[in-house]
Amino acid sequence: MDIQSLMFKKETLLLILSIAVLGWVCYDGLELMVGWWDRDEYSHGYMIPLVAVYLLWQKRFVLAQQVEGGSYAGVALLLLALFTWLLGELSAIYTIIQYAFFIGMFAIALLWVGVKGVKIIWAPIFYLVFMIPLPNFLYFNLSQELQLISSMIGVAVIRLFDISVYLEGNVIDLGVYQLQVVEACSGLRYLFPLMSFGFLISYIYRGPVWQKIIIFLSTIPITVVMNSFRIGVIGVTVEHFGIAAAEGFLHDFEGWIVFMACLGVLLFEIWLFYLCSSRQNSFGSLFDLDFGGGEQPENFEPKPLRLATPAWVGIALLIIAIPGSNYFAERQDIVPDRMAFIDFPLEQGGWLGKQTALEKTVLEELKLTDYFIGNFKKVGTPDIVNFYTAWYQEQRKGASIHSPKSCLPGGGWQIKSHTIEPVDEIVRNEGPLFINRVNMQMGKHNQLVYYWFEGRGRNITNEYLAKWYIFWDSVTRQRTDGALVRLVTYVPEGEDIAEADKRLVEFLSAFYHQLPEYIPE
Repeated sequence: MDIQSLMFKKETLLLILSIAVLGWVCYDGLELMVGWWDRDEYSHGYMIPLVAVYLLWQKRFVLAQQVEGGSYAGVALLLLALFTWLLGELSAIYTIIQYAFFIGMFAIALLWVGVKGVKIIWAPIFYLVFMIPLPNFLYFNLSQELQLISSMIGVAVIRLFDISVYLEGNVIDLGVYQLQVVEACSGLRYLFPLMSFGFLISYIYRGPVWQKIIIFLSTIPITVVMNSFRIGVIGVTVEHFGIAAAEGFLHDFEGWIVFMACLGVLLFEIWLFYLCSSRQNSFGSLFDLDFGGGEQPENFEPKPLRLATPAWVGIALLIIAIPGSNYFAERQDIVPDRMAFIDFPLEQGGWLGKQTALEKTVLEELKLTDYFIGNFKKVGTPDIVNFYTAWYQEQRKGASIHSPKSCLPGGGWQIKSHTIEPVDEIVRNEGPLFINRVNMQMGKHNQLVYYWFEGRGRNITNEYLAKWYIFWDSVTRQRTDGALVRLVTYVPEGEDIAEADKRLVEFLSAFYHQLPEYIPE
């Protein structure tokens, strides 16, 4: 029996069908994942499945000789994958569904080829993790941190050329010109592809495990340093040739150069390992370019791929999941009665407000149901509070509350402090209102922000706990509605932060009792 005949056996066809069913159950999450591959940071995502399939194909002869009956560990892992899918489905988080598919792929491998087989093909399956985008809150937080780090190192590079430069947050001030290190310049468009490439290189690298780990992890500092150097070079060219040097083709061309330079540094690192070793072979011999596969060995006798009991149990679980996925896709949440924010009062307790509006592009991103945003001024004082609340009638995948923690930093603003505090002046459910208190700083400027999640009778300050209650209330109450409430006030230079706290508390005391009419309990 040869490997080709194994490909057309019913066991192989059932394996392909099981993967297809898993993909169908997780379809919504996978569809969004593929959509994210159009972004520069994840444009390598299209190649990941193709490379993984090639790596699996290269292992076909080794795997065919080691295949054994499926493992019940695969059943347990598949149950975990389906629970993860359900959690993602009901908590409105696409990323959880994407990881459910990833876990499910390992489960299916265990069900068909057992533990010994998975030890052979773990790397190609694990490689699929690089096609999954980071959760939004991690992505934005990482992007903001990298922007600040790249800005600081980039300014250091500019100063090496004896150029006078000032840094405020992520804004590089060259005097005549100002450069803002925006999200696109954070280095993530290099980091994610380079990490996936680093994993592939470490996988085929013939060397000690500790060297493989260093090769993979080193992709992070390599990216940060090289991206910072790129920012510094842009600053130097802008100083000498004008702002056009930071735009258009030259900007993109510098990006390609930096990415290729990152690959060069990674290979140089491997070359240093080669020099420090006692190898007598060539540098190319360090890499297993056959990926452990190669030609069919002589006297090749593959073990038959057979469906053991665990595989049949897995097939049954996947079949049961199909109507479940259809049910949750079509289920409608209970939507409580409420007043629209168009009727929200603009005058209350000595505060006078003026309603504003969000830009169309922002609304398309937020996918909210109803919102209010406006500036309120305390009559007879210069005190101003920006009030924003967004309500969702149902939080499904792709349409859920965005945590301010992801978007508050930016434009040079940094979080100076973040605490959870009670507002004793506001009593709800026999206890005080709890809020996230965030002090934002940029140079000498300060802002004070209060925010929390409100709805379904709860006052929540933690975004993860808020997601859990979406899942819980979806199961127990068939409701996922809710809102984000946010207040911002500017803290003038020289003003005590306590005065800003007093200002926000006074505003809350005047308006909080109005919220239940617009945000149902």
